[in-house]
Amino acid sequence: MERGESRTRRGEGRFLREGDSSGSGRGGSGPSGEWPARAGAAADDAKAAARAARAARLAKARASRDAASPRPARSTRPGPQRRPRSEQAAAVRRPAPEPAPTRRFPDPRLTGLGSGLFCGAVMLVLGYLDSLLFGSLTMYSVLFLPVCALTALWVREGDLLTAPVVVPIAFAVGLLPVAESGGGFSGHLMGLVSALATEAGWLYGGTLIAGLVVLVRRVRLIARRVAARRRASAGGA
Repeated sequence: MERGESRTRRGEGRFLREGDSSGSGRGGSGPSGEWPARAGAAADDAKAAARAARAARLAKARASRDAASPRPARSTRPGPQRRPRSEQAAAVRRPAPEPAPTRRFPDPRLTGLGSGLFCGAVMLVLGYLDSLLFGSLTMYSVLFLPVCALTALWVREGDLLTAPVVVPIAFAVGLLPVAESGGGFSGHLMGLVSALATEAGWLYGGTLIAGLVVLVRRVRLIARRVAARRRASAGGA
């Protein structure tokens, strides 16, 4: 009896081993093959659930952020239109309108010879007019002062020193028709000398006015040159 039971048990064990080996060889049809497939499916389901939960949290956070900061409503007014670059460049390059020219006093520039001729001709004309109308040396001498000032103002900057020289000569030339003459060349010469002696104060006054005007112009000219040199040196540095 014992031998028969042992043989039966051995047969059952052999049958069980053959069944296990056949199940594993068929690719998971038995209990040992179904377990890994179920475990993989469960892991995939867990990952999908985690992804869905993460997407839900992101959507909720985005919705709360949009609600906290609402977007401004778009204005229906048309915005300023930009000009093309060509028009902008034309507007920038367009020169500013020039100011209307202002009316200025005449400001001629005479050379040294021109200032001498101007002063001599004017004084000669004034001498003839004075001899015809007044016949007074005082009137002639008074008119000499503004002529000296104009001569010193209108001479050019390069010939400033000629103005105080030409005005006394012009005064003597203008005295020819005004001075009293006793007849002949010697009479005219003596009348001219006596007129110069009597009107020497006016002669010196006119020459002094011309010298002062020339001095002021010379100082301003030197100041402009010094300023221009300083600007040039500052720009070069």
